[in-house]
Amino acid sequence: MELISQKMRRLSPEMDPLRLGTGWKPEDLGKPQILLESTFGDSHPGSGHLDRLVEKVRQGVADAGGFGARYFCTDICDGESQGTDGINFSLASREMIASMIEIHAGATPFDGGVFIASCDKGMPANLMGLCRADIPSVVLPGGTMNAGPELLTLEQLGAYSARYERGEIGADRLEWAKQNACPSCGACSFIGTASTMQIMAEALGLTLPGSALLPAMSEDLERFAYRAGQLAVRLAVTPGMRPSELLTRESFENAVIVHAAISGSTNCLLHLPAIAHELGIQLDGYDFDRLHRNVPFLVNLRPAGKWPAEFFYYAGGVPAVMEQLRGLLHLDAMTVTGKTLGENLDDLKANGFYDHCRELLEQANRRCGLHLSAEDIILPASAPLGTGGSIAVLTGNLAPEGAVIKHTACPKEMFHAVLRARPFDSEEECIDAVLHHRVQPGDAVLIRYEGPKGSGMPEMFYTSEAISSDPELGKTIALITDGRFSGASTGPVIGHVSPEAQAGGPIALVQEGDLIELDVEQRILRIVGIDGRCCSDEEVSQVLTERKARWNPKPAKYPRGTLRLFAELAVSPMKGAYLDAGELKK
Repeated sequence: MELISQKMRRLSPEMDPLRLGTGWKPEDLGKPQILLESTFGDSHPGSGHLDRLVEKVRQGVADAGGFGARYFCTDICDGESQGTDGINFSLASREMIASMIEIHAGATPFDGGVFIASCDKGMPANLMGLCRADIPSVVLPGGTMNAGPELLTLEQLGAYSARYERGEIGADRLEWAKQNACPSCGACSFIGTASTMQIMAEALGLTLPGSALLPAMSEDLERFAYRAGQLAVRLAVTPGMRPSELLTRESFENAVIVHAAISGSTNCLLHLPAIAHELGIQLDGYDFDRLHRNVPFLVNLRPAGKWPAEFFYYAGGVPAVMEQLRGLLHLDAMTVTGKTLGENLDDLKANGFYDHCRELLEQANRRCGLHLSAEDIILPASAPLGTGGSIAVLTGNLAPEGAVIKHTACPKEMFHAVLRARPFDSEEECIDAVLHHRVQPGDAVLIRYEGPKGSGMPEMFYTSEAISSDPELGKTIALITDGRFSGASTGPVIGHVSPEAQAGGPIALVQEGDLIELDVEQRILRIVGIDGRCCSDEEVSQVLTERKARWNPKPAKYPRGTLRLFAELAVSPMKGAYLDAGELKK
């Protein structure tokens, strides 16, 4: 078959001289051309090391007879922008990176690609971008950073900060945490969005088996990088290996099932549907809720568990999780190896993968003074940490299109409650009230106008940490928002409330003192009283109708630029918050 890169050389006589001027050699021009797309940059630890992996991939491509061209689209860091208006750009950046990858691959076509990213929006953006490019592609996850002293990891910093604000610890202890929370490059060492999406890439079948969430500075990750480059060349000359030919609904269901077992980030409910949408596959929050109900929660890693994410690979990584889920997975789903998921798992067992992982775990135990077994980190399905997956989608008159809660991180005391509404129109107002004890047990704290159309859908991380780290409030109030949460968030937090306030959803109509019912097991989130008085459904509906008639949307927070575009075009969070021109007609 004629490679697309060679066809383009015939159609565009300028291509050869321009590439020679870039530094390519004449003998490189006729080779399979592989796009090496990464989020490398000095923006944060998750991307600062990726140039090293890019070069290993490039070497693998060259040794397999191809030529690798390096392209970069750096992502931003949610952690660095946390607590400022900078976080409002986070979800929008996913769309912009995906679009830039589409442009890179579309303007000068390539025969195959390797996509290298680590973090919250860079990883899902690359997955969306490779689906748009639809060239044979391999994903190389950028790995996780090591834990710091005392097994410190970054998601604990929010609690340290809240404790400092309350006067529970001194400035020296807070400074110690800041100095030691990120001891190396890689994604933050807990099952936040970055780690979750690396795992999702492997669960979809787009990575080499066993390559998700390795220690970022390990030699093992470099070896996987080299092999990814070699595989990309092979895929480029093999028919039937484009993402649109490999990824099916069953592939996405496999990813959702693994998401349940790892207690993955709620942000995954934004990302997997958006990736599926690129291929014309419909996936939404209700699919997550349905599939999660039958899956055991197995992974004892922070924030829902005990250990840093560094230990995930030592316990066998994604393959070890999948082995426990064999009866639930679509084992015949095809992967980039050219083999099915089930065949890949069998190969790993036969090739000593788990023996190598156990050796690494023994080394980590000696280094950290621990005595962990692989089963302490990834539990057997016969003795799980919990059942019913890890998230639930709630509905009711407060969230007609749905809302999301990670019930594995929620205190059991808050699985059913009727609470007094305390609405705030921004996170800044809310966190000030929480930290200065103007929020009381029994309150339902609502943060609204923080959805995609309101302010870009930032994370409510500091507010959730302030609540969950408070010994009294953490088990007696709920935080409800049309914004989203960090993958590190814990506590009674409910996000993605849809329709959002800026779109006129019921969350915009709640007033101080209304009564909110939360029932996780029954999947309910609804208004059951007005001004402190329990009411019938009909009475509540009539009051909401009257309030809606008097309601007006807030002026656009961003009158121009990226966030104005995102506000106008983003669909509901329950569908993935991707951009759709159809939103302009609404």
